[in-house]
Amino acid sequence: MRDYDEITAFLGEWGPFQKIIFFLLSITVFPNGFCEMSIVFVGDIPEHRCFIPGNLNLSEAWRNRTIPLVQEGDKLQYSKCRRYRVDVIMNLSETFPDPDSFNMSEVEQEPCLDGWEYSKDQYISTIVSEWDLVCNNDWKGPFSMSIFFMGVLVGSFISGQLSDRFGRKLVLFGTMALQTVFSVLQVFSPNWEIFCILNFLVGLGHISNYVTAFVLGSEILGKSIFVVYSTLGVCIPFAFGYMLLPLVAYFIRSWRMLLLCLSLVGLLYIPLWWFIPESPRWLLLKGRVQEAEAILRHIAKRNGVTPPEAIFNDLELEDLKAKSKQSCTIIHLVKTSNIRAITIIIFLIWMITSAVFYGLSLNTPNLHGDDYLNCFFTAAIEVPAYVGSWLILQRFSRRFSLSGSLFLGGFIFFFTLFIPSNISVLATVLLMTGKFGATCAYCIASTYTAELYPTAVRNMGVGVSTMSSGLGSIISPYVFYLGVHHGFLPFILMGSFSVLSAILTLFLPETVNIPLPDTIDQMQKIKGFKCRTTHRNHDHFYRSRTTGENNTVVSKKEEI
Repeated sequence: MRDYDEITAFLGEWGPFQKIIFFLLSITVFPNGFCEMSIVFVGDIPEHRCFIPGNLNLSEAWRNRTIPLVQEGDKLQYSKCRRYRVDVIMNLSETFPDPDSFNMSEVEQEPCLDGWEYSKDQYISTIVSEWDLVCNNDWKGPFSMSIFFMGVLVGSFISGQLSDRFGRKLVLFGTMALQTVFSVLQVFSPNWEIFCILNFLVGLGHISNYVTAFVLGSEILGKSIFVVYSTLGVCIPFAFGYMLLPLVAYFIRSWRMLLLCLSLVGLLYIPLWWFIPESPRWLLLKGRVQEAEAILRHIAKRNGVTPPEAIFNDLELEDLKAKSKQSCTIIHLVKTSNIRAITIIIFLIWMITSAVFYGLSLNTPNLHGDDYLNCFFTAAIEVPAYVGSWLILQRFSRRFSLSGSLFLGGFIFFFTLFIPSNISVLATVLLMTGKFGATCAYCIASTYTAELYPTAVRNMGVGVSTMSSGLGSIISPYVFYLGVHHGFLPFILMGSFSVLSAILTLFLPETVNIPLPDTIDQMQKIKGFKCRTTHRNHDHFYRSRTTGENNTVVSKKEEI
């Protein structure tokens, strides 16, 4: 019996309609790039120190000496969280006109009781300077980033269920509207707490939009186009959106105006509602056959082909409905020791890779050199990384490609520790190389994960991987946070985690040129570094796929 792809083969793989849909779905991902990374500038920490009230009768010399000097790394800087007691300074200024004639180490210190003053050299305002997210409240900065990724985590969990119930198109545009509306509302946040609540909702819409566009593209575009779409189609526009962020942030230094300008881009996508159709696959599964046939005939017309008089017969429709009722639960991802081991390794790899990827992206303010150029380079390096991932997937082993990308990033991060701070160009180049490796790994892992799991649990396997990625992204701001206090710690952590995940990857089975498994019993076994299967078993697997031999009994001894 024909499946959906065979039934709709008359449409062609790469006609005018598929090209338009490829482009339109790709550009829906564009705002995700600057939305996800805008916190790099919105939540950056300007130079600051304790505020000294202007009504105090202090000379300029004494006012400068009110802030104690502290050693930070190899530099002597003004303290950001402490000052000398103001009442004592007032008395001393009357006794000692020259502050250099008095030993300030004898003066008691106090916290910044009157707030802070922030440098205006780079920013007019950020959420840090507006709500004083420094010193005892400095944990609120990275938490503002983590709350966004908590929304991403929840969105990755519910987006598939929402699109399965309400349709791909409705959820795609609904979540784009959600992301746009709540981004605009963030501009009017009266306090940090409201900002965080809205940031959670923006993150929820952000990932739901991305996942739904990914699913809709996979269901409308043909098999031969899907690999290009999943690597280049949804990733390159994300990188372009990311590259736009530092350009806009360079000219708009107020966080509220920056968010407003970035958010209003979402209004440009309203006309796409009339050009992007619903998924015919989803309509068929919901029994809406006439709507599905109407869309397929429209596609045929746009591609200049003549559809058959009856696209589906009754037997095929019954088969499609029967397949839609077959379901597995999440327990099947840990049901046998073999799939359990694969699930655990994939979970760890995704969590680590995501933490490294976002940790490096959010670490931009801690890099040497100009923040805006560093952010642009960090974004721009993703374009060749995505292209490289696509080429690697066409030619090389999945397992060693993913492991090699992670090893590359890990060793580069370690090597960066030995670069002197005065050689900023070399340090930036090395970090961009590390970002290249992390981006390649992130992209390759998506395809590899989908190939490892059988059809019966593939959606759940990818969903769990996305959730583990969300956990890694929640952790990533705190990797960046460590860099504020100890610049070398993020690189040690990212390097160590990258190497660990590279080693874990080597234990997974190879999937290149291997037919996709349909059932859990057909999955390859984890056997360390040994060959995954013999030619005899491999040939038998092909024969069973083509002849319908699915009743092979696997003994308990063979199950791993």
